[in-house]
Amino acid sequence: MPDANPDALKFLQTRRSRPAKTLGLPVPDRRALLPLLTAAARTPDHGKLEPWRFIVLDRAAMERLADLAESRGAALGLPPEQISKGRSQFDDGQLAVAVIEVQRSTDKIPAIEQTYSAGAVCLALLNAALASGWGANWLSGWPSHDRDFMREGLRLENHERIAGIVHIGTETSAPPDRPRPDIESITTWLSD
Repeated sequence: MPDANPDALKFLQTRRSRPAKTLGLPVPDRRALLPLLTAAARTPDHGKLEPWRFIVLDRAAMERLADLAESRGAALGLPPEQISKGRSQFDDGQLAVAVIEVQRSTDKIPAIEQTYSAGAVCLALLNAALASGWGANWLSGWPSHDRDFMREGLRLENHERIAGIVHIGTETSAPPDRPRPDIESITTWLSD
């Protein structure tokens, strides 16, 4: 049997995201955030392409993005409650990391695998934050899929898009845990 790390396995079996609206101050500073980003960057990157990058969003950036979400939502003709929801993830946040998928042109690695890698970075960053004692949540929402929001708000290029926005902070309240899936009911064993 290979070397086991029961503490890491227990963490993975019991980890849970914290609602972004429950995350407050303090937030990690640059020195505390760099090890989390380093852990996230250990994600399989499919041919050493590193099809992702990070944009750290401080409070001032979050305020600007909240305003942009509101104006983009109005320009798109979205219902007020949808605009409010898009805006609130930035209004409520103190610090977040936008994980940006960077599609690399290559014949070796399909685009979908680059997308999977960027999603894995989001989960790795989320888990690194939680393992370090911070509260964290991985969000997206309609602003993350609006090309004009991406271009204006984060200055993304055409070959880039938001894979996720990972909010990190101190948990101010803990909601009850939710039921987890019955592993046996969602697992199929094939042996032939």
